[in-house]
Amino acid sequence: MPTPLRTRRRFLGITAAASALALAPGALRLAHATATAQPAHGIEPLHWRGVALGADAELRLYHPNPAAAQRLLQQALAEIQRLESIFSLYRDDSALATLNRQGHLNEPPADLLRLLAESIHYGQLTGGAFDSSVQPLWKLYAEHFSRPDADPAGPTRASLQAALARVDYRAIQAEPGRIVLQRPGMALTLNGIAQGYITDRITELLRAGGLDRALVDLGEIRGLDSHPATNTPPWRVGLARPQAPDQVYTTVEIRSQALATSGGYGTPLDPAGRHTHLFDPRTGAAQPRYRSVSVLAPTATMADALSTAFSNMALGDTAGVVKQLGLQAWFVLADGSVTEQGEPASAQT
Repeated sequence: MPTPLRTRRRFLGITAAASALALAPGALRLAHATATAQPAHGIEPLHWRGVALGADAELRLYHPNPAAAQRLLQQALAEIQRLESIFSLYRDDSALATLNRQGHLNEPPADLLRLLAESIHYGQLTGGAFDSSVQPLWKLYAEHFSRPDADPAGPTRASLQAALARVDYRAIQAEPGRIVLQRPGMALTLNGIAQGYITDRITELLRAGGLDRALVDLGEIRGLDSHPATNTPPWRVGLARPQAPDQVYTTVEIRSQALATSGGYGTPLDPAGRHTHLFDPRTGAAQPRYRSVSVLAPTATMADALSTAFSNMALGDTAGVVKQLGLQAWFVLADGSVTEQGEPASAQT
């Protein structure tokens, strides 16, 4: 059973000015915010709204040539569809669903290999806090809480241990000609990283198509500014309070950077909202440490994976990763207070 990404809410609000491409947060995000953008030199945007990888997505394309804008939009939508056919858990014919069903996949798509390599890297970097093989935990919790007499404390210790025996990113063997899940019953979900990866791919596509300034939001946010020395303003992204989503606790400026936010109770698994989709791969727990975690990083893939992983890491452990990679991170604690770590992520063009 796939994780319902369409109900996974994000804590982001955007204010973008004079952008080449501006995108609004999905309507189901907890922030309930909408991007506002002044028309770039009077150009009205080409607007698209839809769903990408089970989550609400929106594109507004600013281009002086309407025909060129339409071509870029169609290319972007085709690329989103192509990548979804690889990563989706909703489509039985996707490469990921086939891999989960068979336990192996011959001649896998290059994008799946690349994203699995990224996933394994972030697993190593975070000491296993990020792990794309947590799908058995999702299945266990979903089945447990679907019962009318479900124990509100969650699955039994024995069932958790049985599921955890099938969770280990180190048991993913990914080579150019073949991917093998080395433990019986293993299954992968890329929901904690795929939206970031797709955001990066679409940003690269738009750059290759001639856009020098863009803001892409396909579940995660990434800016593109090929000429940061000019007087164009940065985008301002407001981080909303999880306990009061109509309020912003800080505003982040981004240019060629990416921002992702993970909120533990964005997808509650039980009626009381005690258990969420942010599983700790090391213990099987589904109760993250923080109300929300936001990460500003050079790429959306990195921001997406680390906001997920940091949700189950102690602040002392996240600080080392933040410093090593030159990131910024914001943690909304259980009492609503905010802890900030790191320096502004370096802009990349």
